[in-house]
Amino acid sequence: MELKGRAAVITGAASGIGRGAALEFARRGASVLVSDLDADGAREVADEIVAAGGTAKPQQADVSAEDAFVSLREAVLAAFGRVDLVMNNVGVLTRGLPEHLPIDEWRRVLEVNLFSVVRSHAVFVPHFLKQGSGHIVNTASFAGLFTYAYDRQPYAASKAAIVQITEGLRLYLEPQGVGVTLLCPGPVRTNISAGVRTFGPETVTRSPGAAYVAKMPDQVGVRLADAVERNEFMVYTDDKVVEELVARAGDWNGYIARKVAEISGS
Repeated sequence: MELKGRAAVITGAASGIGRGAALEFARRGASVLVSDLDADGAREVADEIVAAGGTAKPQQADVSAEDAFVSLREAVLAAFGRVDLVMNNVGVLTRGLPEHLPIDEWRRVLEVNLFSVVRSHAVFVPHFLKQGSGHIVNTASFAGLFTYAYDRQPYAASKAAIVQITEGLRLYLEPQGVGVTLLCPGPVRTNISAGVRTFGPETVTRSPGAAYVAKMPDQVGVRLADAVERNEFMVYTDDKVVEELVARAGDWNGYIARKVAEISGS
C-alpha cells in the first residue's frame, strides 16, 4: 500500500516510535491523525508535520476508554474523509518482582497495552472489511518474543499477546485485502520509562542484550513505512534478534538454562 494519498490514525504519536512513524508516513504523503493522551504533544507533532508541508490533525485520546476508537474513527473521517491505516502504538510499563506486583497493576497494564488493541480491532476491522482495503499496524516488543527480564511481566505478557493476536489477524485479513503488520522493537530511544511505576525493591533493568544497539525513533519510522508499503508482516528494529529466536527454538531448555546462569551469575 503506497502511503501517498492515504489517511492514517496513529496512537501514542506524541513521542517516540509513534512520532517517528507519524513524521515518516506524512513525509511519504499520508494524512495523519496524530493521537495521544498528551494533547499538547499531539498538537506539537501535528504542527511539525504541517510546517514540513504535510497534512496532519491532532486528536487527544485515552485508549483505555471504551469509546476511544469510535471517536478516533469519526475524527479521521471528519478530518480527511477516509481512513486507510491504524497504528496501535500505546504502551505503558511497570516494574517489580513477581511477588510485589499488585493485581490491579496487572489490570492497568493489560487494559492500556492489550485491550486498547482489542478495542481498536473491534472498530477498524469491520470498517476495513467493508471498504475492502486498509492496513493495521500493532506495536509489540522484543519482550513479547523472548524473555530477558522477570521484573516487567505485565508488559511482556501484553506484548506476547499482541504478537499472537496480530499473527492471527494477518491470517484472517490478508486474503480479504487488508494488510497487517507487526512491529517488534528492540531498544529504541523513547520516553516510555519516564512514567514507569515501581513496586517493591529496586531491580536491575535488563536489556535484551549488549548486541542490540538502541535505534532512534525516526529510523524505526522509515523501516516501518517501508514494511507497510511492501505489505510485510514482521518488522524487527534489529535483525540480529532472528539468531536469538532460532537459538531458543532449537533448544528451549538449553536456552533457558543459559539465561538462568547468566542472570544468577553462576
